[in-house]
Amino acid sequence: MKILLLEDDIMLNKAITQYLESTGHKIISVIDGNSCIESLNNESFDLLVFDINVPDQDGLSILEDLHKQKKMVPTIFISALIDIEDITRAFDIGCHDYLKKPFHLKELTLRINKILKTRLVPQEHKRLSESYSYDSKEMILYFNKEPHILPKRQIQIIDLLAANRSLVCNYDMFRDYVWNDDYIDNATIRAEVNRVKKVLKEDFIINIRGIGYMVERPM
Repeated sequence: MKILLLEDDIMLNKAITQYLESTGHKIISVIDGNSCIESLNNESFDLLVFDINVPDQDGLSILEDLHKQKKMVPTIFISALIDIEDITRAFDIGCHDYLKKPFHLKELTLRINKILKTRLVPQEHKRLSESYSYDSKEMILYFNKEPHILPKRQIQIIDLLAANRSLVCNYDMFRDYVWNDDYIDNATIRAEVNRVKKVLKEDFIINIRGIGYMVERPM
């Protein structure tokens, strides 16, 4: 896994980095909030391991901003904070686990492996984003392995895009497959796709201006 580590204690940062690298993970480590945000803007990650009280912007606020942008990456908080309000906020904004300092490095590995197992997508599913996959046989969209129910027309939009990952689906393709109607105009198609995008927890549908839409094949 490619992991972004935010930890301002330099000795602990180094120890976690060396340990996780020794277990086969790729680690990008930072010691402050600004560097963390810069890394998130420039690269994609499979997992975030964040301390909470760090210089510049704290770990909780960074994760909160990510989720507002519909960027959902599994996150483990590591912190000496024991206030139940801090722990509650961490889970409320979407962290997957919380590890109180001090901890054994092997315990962090166990938490990471647990997340990794829950994120394994069945072979028949098509990965659409970090958290979304699509079962084209059953026509079911999954978010973190849980069905995300959509109306029939919207799931047909997902079905078309999933069948053509990395390819642009133009407006004629939507007319033929989703509406089966030559008289549907582009504005109607755009409006329906935008409705889909609004209900998704991750925005993986890319607008190709004047042509149509696509979903990239995740790395």
